[in-house]
Amino acid sequence: MFFSYEHLQLRYEPFPIGLAKPIMDDSAYNELVDNFPPPELFVSLAKVGYKYTLSERFNRPVYEEFIRSRPIWREFHRWIKSDEFIQSVMSALRERYIDLGYDTVSRPFWKQLRKGLKELAHGRIHFNGSPLQARFEFSSLPANGGSVIPHTDAPSKIVTLVISMLHEGEWNPAFGGGTDVNRPRDEKLSFNYLNRQAEFADMEVLETYEFTPNQAVIFVKTFNSWHSVRPMTGANSNIRRRTLTINIETTDRAAVLAR
Repeated sequence: MFFSYEHLQLRYEPFPIGLAKPIMDDSAYNELVDNFPPPELFVSLAKVGYKYTLSERFNRPVYEEFIRSRPIWREFHRWIKSDEFIQSVMSALRERYIDLGYDTVSRPFWKQLRKGLKELAHGRIHFNGSPLQARFEFSSLPANGGSVIPHTDAPSKIVTLVISMLHEGEWNPAFGGGTDVNRPRDEKLSFNYLNRQAEFADMEVLETYEFTPNQAVIFVKTFNSWHSVRPMTGANSNIRRRTLTINIETTDRAAVLAR
């Protein structure tokens, strides 16, 4: 198990979000940072801001080859894909009064069917607790203007963890790079379950989680989970804001199609 949620502290408004620091043992953390993918493996993801990514969905063959070639990332990937990881996150949230209703994250099909039929017999027309899965992407934002525009995440996402990937002293805090908790200035933008994007000017920043080593910003996707990374100010800098973005999401087909 890589992560510890012992120090996780949440705010509850306007949506559950908080910081766990440190998120892991220094030796494991430093090994992951030392083996972070080089910039040339990433592809641009301009639709969300000024960002580069390497993931299951973007440049997948290169992503999979990189994971296979690094023992520490093979082990990490295997753990992220396990029920143990998802259960640990759900337990940490539940202990802090955020119960998302996922007591078990996977069960045989016949158990899901039996549970669904029982709910139908009681007049409920949906299956409670779709199976969950986890995935992660390597993310990289240039210090010279890198950003992620305000959004609330796709409906398929349940919980997101953003793990900083840099050594002590490597990042200049004056560049920015923190994760902003936003609230729309216009109340008509408050309901955003389907994840339309907004402009930075549309948002009031309620809190910023500074970008520092060995931490996880953890939040729950809701109808108003507006968050962003404002354009960074590291002019003439080649440094990049490196992170792992881990998503726990439903495999429910309707939610996936709405991404």
